[in-house]
Amino acid sequence: MASIACSLRAVARPAVMRFAPRAAVRTFTTSRMGNPFTDNVARTALAKKYTKDHEWVDLSADRKSATIGISQYASDQLGDVVYVELPETTGDFVEAGDAIGAVESVKSASDINAPIKCKVVQGNVLLEEKPSTINQVPEDDSKGGGWIVKVEVDEQGAKEFDELMDAEAYKTFTSE
Repeated sequence: MASIACSLRAVARPAVMRFAPRAAVRTFTTSRMGNPFTDNVARTALAKKYTKDHEWVDLSADRKSATIGISQYASDQLGDVVYVELPETTGDFVEAGDAIGAVESVKSASDINAPIKCKVVQGNVLLEEKPSTINQVPEDDSKGGGWIVKVEVDEQGAKEFDELMDAEAYKTFTSE
């Protein structure tokens, strides 16, 4: 199978994600509410990086675990996802670039490659029952999201993560 990048056709910029309005909720807190974009606080959402093959990695603050999935751009280009092949949790580390799964859509089938050296510890079983979740929320790493795998990361994997594209660089890459 080809990688996601090889299966995608060049098109315009990815569609903007739209979020449903949330009901107003009154909450009380005793902690200082900071701005995650300006405060110097380690947050996982700010650690998401992308590959040229359109996978994303969300590295934890301790740099020992991560979540991997395909980008919104890849999801849009693949079309309706009809099948997701999840990897087995063998306990072995895989090298960056090795296939760790596959996605099949109405347009094509693509391998999902490990963006960094990692050990798969959990696959998103929701995708086996409802593969279209990738189309709905491909970059969501929550329980109901379209993430592919949760992984353990070693020192080499953390270094490889640092070399990947941040969101701005990826946006530029996909618009070319």
